[in-house]
Amino acid sequence: MIELRTPTEIQQMRPAGRFVAEVLTTLAGKVDVGMNLLEIDELAHQMIRDRGAESCYIDYHPSFGASPFGKVICTSVNDAVLHGLPHDYVLEDGDLLSLDFACSVDGWVADSAISMVVGTPRQEDLRLIDVTTRCLEAGIAAAQPGKKIGDISAAISGVAKAEGYSVNTQFGGHGVGRTMHGDPHIPNDGRAGRGYPLKPGLVIAIEPWLLESTDKIYTDRDGWTLRSADGSRGAHMEHTVAITEDGPLILTARD
Repeated sequence: MIELRTPTEIQQMRPAGRFVAEVLTTLAGKVDVGMNLLEIDELAHQMIRDRGAESCYIDYHPSFGASPFGKVICTSVNDAVLHGLPHDYVLEDGDLLSLDFACSVDGWVADSAISMVVGTPRQEDLRLIDVTTRCLEAGIAAAQPGKKIGDISAAISGVAKAEGYSVNTQFGGHGVGRTMHGDPHIPNDGRAGRGYPLKPGLVIAIEPWLLESTDKIYTDRDGWTLRSADGSRGAHMEHTVAITEDGPLILTARD
């Protein structure tokens, strides 16, 4: 069911958005070569405890997950692009790392993701991150009241395809509110002018993700991590956005 939030409720969601942004900003500043993915998860977990917030991931067990997630942040490295389950892995120079984090504060959820290169960057990775970022920016710019979900989808894929990337529509954006994943689904490719209308009060996560040379994925043996079918690297960017009378409001904006 698609739910619309009142202006008061959108204001009540702001602390969750600020906290999610703060966690990702803090982690991005600490991540370095030699850091273990489990350390990243523990840092995020400590920030959740300190804030008195609630993890959206630790007990999360949807149909596509093999078991409850058990961690508080997704850490996807190199050919992993989504749902990366933190494990005993030490980051190496040149790794492409995506962090996806969702949390509930005072009963309201926010969800966001960033990608970065650890240590010495490959130009191909920087380009991939840049294009994925521009896909997100285009999707947010298209999230105007009176438009349709297809306008967001078409804006995202328009940037990606113009740069030579193919687009997977299995996983994409979604509604956000009292829970992390709700209706509507927002694919990263679609036709402009089609789909559910973007009404003031709709709060959604817009999340483009791209792989360097494919749009095919498979699930790792851990039952969660989604990897590229050809071993190429991936990038993932996401913001929680409220549709308002004045246009899109990014609740997870980072300083």
